[in-house]
Amino acid sequence: MGLNAVNCSCEEGELRFELREMGASFVGVVASNTLVGQLSIQGYKIEAVFEQIEIKLPGNPTLVSSEEELVNLAQKESGTYPYKVKDYFQRPSSSGFQLSPNGKYLSYREKDENNKRHVYVKEIETAKVTQIIEESTELIRGYGWINDDRLVYVMDQGGDENYHLYAVNVDGTNNIDLTPFDKVQAGILNVLREQKDYMIISMNLDNAQIFEPYKINIHTGEYEKLFTNNDPTNPVAGYDFDKDGTLRGYTKMYNGVQSQYFYKAEGDSDFQLFQTIDWSDTFSLMAFNYASSDRDEAYVLTNLDSDKQRIILYNFKTKTIVKEIYSNEDYDASIIGLSRNRNWEIDYLGYEGEKVVIEPISETFKKINNDLLNHFEGYEFSIAAKTEKEDRYLIIVQSDKLYGKYYTYDKATGAVTLLYDLMPQLKEEDMGVMRPISFTSRDGLTIHGYITLPAQSKVGQKAPLVVNPHGGPQGIRDSWGFNPEAQLFASRGYATLQVNFRISGGYGKSFFKAGFKQIGRKVMDDVEDGVKYVIEQGWVDESKIAIYGASHGGYATLMGLVKTPNLYCCGVDYVGVSNIFTFFESFPEYWKPYKDMVKEIWYDLDKEEERIIATEVSPVYQLDKITKPLFVVQGANDPRVKIGESDQIVSALREKGFAVPYMVKYDEGHGFAKEENSISFYECMLGFLSQYLK
Repeated sequence: MGLNAVNCSCEEGELRFELREMGASFVGVVASNTLVGQLSIQGYKIEAVFEQIEIKLPGNPTLVSSEEELVNLAQKESGTYPYKVKDYFQRPSSSGFQLSPNGKYLSYREKDENNKRHVYVKEIETAKVTQIIEESTELIRGYGWINDDRLVYVMDQGGDENYHLYAVNVDGTNNIDLTPFDKVQAGILNVLREQKDYMIISMNLDNAQIFEPYKINIHTGEYEKLFTNNDPTNPVAGYDFDKDGTLRGYTKMYNGVQSQYFYKAEGDSDFQLFQTIDWSDTFSLMAFNYASSDRDEAYVLTNLDSDKQRIILYNFKTKTIVKEIYSNEDYDASIIGLSRNRNWEIDYLGYEGEKVVIEPISETFKKINNDLLNHFEGYEFSIAAKTEKEDRYLIIVQSDKLYGKYYTYDKATGAVTLLYDLMPQLKEEDMGVMRPISFTSRDGLTIHGYITLPAQSKVGQKAPLVVNPHGGPQGIRDSWGFNPEAQLFASRGYATLQVNFRISGGYGKSFFKAGFKQIGRKVMDDVEDGVKYVIEQGWVDESKIAIYGASHGGYATLMGLVKTPNLYCCGVDYVGVSNIFTFFESFPEYWKPYKDMVKEIWYDLDKEEERIIATEVSPVYQLDKITKPLFVVQGANDPRVKIGESDQIVSALREKGFAVPYMVKYDEGHGFAKEENSISFYECMLGFLSQYLK
């Protein structure tokens, strides 16, 4: 809360002021770096000493563009358009709809006039609505139901990613911080449906570099450590608990680049080493097979003897495959849905290719799927929530042109009812089309991606292009669906290209590993080959191409301006790496145990030949090759790509005489989460792009 001082005066060294909200007044004198005097509060007099302290902003604030400069940049956008930036990036008035397990309540987030998104609970039968969580200074990063009467939510401080878990009753009472620890990151491992007063969480409480599991009472915050990782150099990277909260297995990093799995079979007294594999291979437990009387059966995602990940039913005691469950020739299998209410039968299986593909398995889900197809054919729909009895569902419906609508679905009747349109101001007919594309890279790989073309594009008309490499880069991919950035660009007449370059996830092991030690090199070749492909299709104007991305995409922006300076008119670097050496040196503590793994993905700076490559693909050392305009954007509290990465590229380019606009938000981390900051950023970016793409 801010305090407003009134009747403030300073005469002959004596300072007087009144604090209206506190009903207090102060009279004192300045002595050196202190303010000494008497504080009066509602008749009580207290001797008070205020000491001067200096709060230092992260990074170098003198580099940051002034508010006036940024406003002027935003105003450079030319033209009149039916949609404003806020139409795409304002938070929905209501969002985050969820059902309580018993179906008695509907919870959701609702935005007030100050863009704060509070959490409300509506009792469905009576329509009574209660605000149970107030969002104040810090953002609520997420929330959900623990049981029928209590919810959990997550917050950090200004984007520092040291998440705290909070719990609150359905009527808003007993709102407590379950993890009130400084500089500790907490996360949820398991919500225990069979033990409704507890959940299992992870925290790096005893060692900043490693995470350990705790069983925590959701009413009191009392906790019990369930496993001790006594080998910080080989940290446990994942825990497998069953539905009863029993730890059955865990994955441990080994020698930096391998993964060991330890499992305790039924009847065994302790965990045994099950196998050792390369960290980049997959053998992960998706869910235990509770439909079987054999407690050692589980559904496993693996690619140990295949290129694409597939789902198998596996027996951990006998170390045998019971049954091959699901696979796809071209893409990694990744999706399984089980029915807890119907003895854990498989409802559906799937993968993500050009779009998400769901294949119904159970007769029950086939009916559900058919009911929904009758209403939503041509759209993607998925289950956002369901009751424990699985009789009522919340369905989220989306497409490349539809941000999202929530519907309720009654399994017994098949009735589908619109609950809420998240972005009614965006009309589907005005949105751009996102087309899946594929092309062959210069060294023979099949590369997939997407091109979003403006709705007003005519046959033969070539649009300016924004190339948008994704973050990560390892294991991440772009997907088909509504993309606010791409649609904003489309509204201004720009096409957007998204390339799932080598090392992206979902395309198999060989494709993933083909990107190792190729960041800034063949990864960029794939992006450039994608640009060449869309030019050849006649979709875009090759003389008007910009590159923009966040995180690794920000790095790719800088490298694009270095590697192919004549391809792009300009670039926007958003929380991007500029120097691989300082990026490695500034890892958060909990990344440091994985440094050897990151060396395999990026470069091993302990090897001279790779240090040379890392220097060549660190943009800050290639400034002479950057000749096109650049806009840099950073969250000051970013724990992953720290502000020094942006500071050094801005400083170095300005020393060369470049006028680099530089936006920093001091209440944000790795990407902007606050509505007003996002809108400000995109307004400035449109102003920047309009100078070079119009």
